[in-house]
Amino acid sequence: MRLAELSERSGVSTATIKYYLREGLLQPGHRVTATQAAYGEEHLRRLRLVRALIQIGKVPVAVAREVIAAAEDTSLDHHMRLGAATRALPHEPGPAEDDEATRTARRSVDALLEQLGWRGMHAEHSPVLGTLVASVAALVRLGYPCDTAHLLPYGRLAAELAVADLDTVEEQPTAAGQIEAAVALTVLYEPVLLSLRRLAHIQESARRFRGEGDQGN
Repeated sequence: MRLAELSERSGVSTATIKYYLREGLLQPGHRVTATQAAYGEEHLRRLRLVRALIQIGKVPVAVAREVIAAAEDTSLDHHMRLGAATRALPHEPGPAEDDEATRTARRSVDALLEQLGWRGMHAEHSPVLGTLVASVAALVRLGYPCDTAHLLPYGRLAAELAVADLDTVEEQPTAAGQIEAAVALTVLYEPVLLSLRRLAHIQESARRFRGEGDQGN
């Protein structure tokens, strides 16, 4: 296909495609003439991955370039290639200070991971784990329950969600498609999950408390 068709099929403007070509995010097309090139399905797949990273995941171009290199490195196993994409997504910062609340949070999180059987995770290697510790530390400072027993139901639900997520990722027929799906689903399904949780709160609150204010009348 020519550049115009690639743009139409991908939903990415020709100007943006040319920018991706200049930045090395998209491999060059097959030269047809001195001024024209042809593009194939592999370019369409790459564009979808780039768009998932940059437009959906808000990943900087330089980081997206590194992710693509890792995602296409066939010397890495598929777990590492998927991880390269999802680790590049923006994360909330980890703990800002090593105070008593942070140390308490780390102990609770470490015990949680042990009970879930999630071994080999360390905050210095996982920005997501650092964010978790920071979030639990905030709960500690405010005096809300956040020990391992309170965190465990959330961890178990997350494990079930991970199975569903990876089942969806594996529905994609190619490795590139699976990496694209891992990025897009991580970004797009998190608002879905948050919205469903809030709707569930409304439903459960109504079940428990609706009508209580009228009981004394």
